Amino acid sequence: MKNKTPAVGGICESLQGRDKNRFYIISAVNADGSLLVVDGNFKKFASPKKKNIKHVRLLPETAETIGEKLLNGDKVFDSEVYSALKTYNCPQTETDGVDKH
Repeated sequence: MKNKTPAVGGICESLQGRDKNRFYIISAVNADGSLLVVDGNFKKFASPKKKNIKHVRLLPETAETIGEKLLNGDKVFDSEVYSALKTYNCPQTETDGVDKH
């Protein structure tokens, strides 16, 4: 099932631009239909990336704890965001853990 409505704390994948195929967490949804996204590594909360909704693919997964903190106005650390997206942005290769001798 496709997720059509962006929500704070939702996970999305960039489809356009030099950050194509990079995953982000939505930190804000603007009235003009654009999103402010962060990944905790290259784009931090101090300077979120503005993305057009048409240029992202919304995933059905969400980062619930981060979304709740953002909605409540609590402090969210970039390391939390990075950890939540680590499985998306740094997938394990099948050779990990194999001795290469």
